[in-house]
Amino acid sequence: MNESGLTQRRSPGLTRRGFLLGVGSTALLSGCATSATSGPVKQAAGAVTVQSNLSSAQAKVAIEALAKAFSDRGGAAATVNTVASEAFRTQLPSYLTSATPPDTYTWYPGSILAGYARKGLLLDVGDVWQTMGSYSDTFRKLSGDGTGKLVFVPTTYYWWGFFYRKSNFAKWGVRAPASWSEFLALCETLKAKGVEPIGIGAGGNTPWTASAWFDYLNIRVNGAQYHRDLLAGKSRFDDPRVVKVFEQWRTALPYFDSRGTAIAFQDATTSLLQGRTGMVLTGTFFTDAAPKDVLDDLDFFQFPVLDPAVPVAEEGPTDGFFASSKTAHLDATKEWLKYVATAEAQELYIKNSSGTALPTHPGAKDAGTPLVAKGRKMLQDAKDLTQFFNRDSSDALQPTADAALIRFIQKPQELTSILTEWQAAAQKVWAE
Repeated sequence: MNESGLTQRRSPGLTRRGFLLGVGSTALLSGCATSATSGPVKQAAGAVTVQSNLSSAQAKVAIEALAKAFSDRGGAAATVNTVASEAFRTQLPSYLTSATPPDTYTWYPGSILAGYARKGLLLDVGDVWQTMGSYSDTFRKLSGDGTGKLVFVPTTYYWWGFFYRKSNFAKWGVRAPASWSEFLALCETLKAKGVEPIGIGAGGNTPWTASAWFDYLNIRVNGAQYHRDLLAGKSRFDDPRVVKVFEQWRTALPYFDSRGTAIAFQDATTSLLQGRTGMVLTGTFFTDAAPKDVLDDLDFFQFPVLDPAVPVAEEGPTDGFFASSKTAHLDATKEWLKYVATAEAQELYIKNSSGTALPTHPGAKDAGTPLVAKGRKMLQDAKDLTQFFNRDSSDALQPTADAALIRFIQKPQELTSILTEWQAAAQKVWAE
């Protein structure tokens, strides 16, 4: 696919999908909300309600700026209701099935949306797509429900990598590695200096962060297509090829933050920014909770290539909006979706956020910083893109990964039973 210079040779598919994050999400930082609420949805008369999980400080400012700009145009108006991301994820089914659901939502495409669409809960936005111009075929595929209906409007995407502070690496006299052996040597050096080499933050309500390690190791060891097939139930978690993933991971475990499965992701990134941790494998969403004065000090390096024979893939999750099929403001909701799909809107969002997201509109400009240029190039050069564990599988499969991966980090000697039990738990999900 081509969009704003990004080339993806294979669509991530619809078997899936993620956080993050969204992680992933994404996954955005639920612990960073300053005015988020998990209370009742507040419907403004005549206005489109935007139910938002963008609760980290700068992302919240950005979505509110978008709603204001939309409203200031005259005609339809929008009001934002912000909910901390993990609460949003839990409450999403209730939002969609309530008698008076919010009109539109920030989230990500994939299997979870396809499931809601099959239940008739999502608005068909095919006519919105007719106004969106030359969006890539890959974004169109990501936005479908698997039956040909479009139910999502993508607005941004982002990359993952090992993030660190340039000033800290300079202070410690180290540099970004170019191979796995160099990566382990870097970790050893940092550990000798009294620095926790690798932060993870898989405690509290963010155990999903461990999935980034599984995703990347699997796509480096076995390739992106095998990864998607595994998450779709076409292979087994106790397969010898998966065992190889964990054998590789085991070599890095001595360098993980000893508190990694006890503290939440927000604490892990705070430790990174304050110089107590050397690096964190994460997506750029974490920068929306970082002080603006440290953004220029952030850099990242690519997850090292492990086997040159395996085509290099990267995680490149997509975010955007979907809408309720029961919206009470149908015309205004579609106007909102058309607006967020424009280059103008996406550039406004990026300007008011940390500026590390990439716009999906082919004509929209990104922030143009060296960090963003480097991230965009890494995605451009990738032979394939994945999204994130639950985005490439399902939210129902994510807890099985959380349990298995956290246990592995804590008790790697129990790998055989971990994988046996993971396969059994996953089999129940796939059978539903």
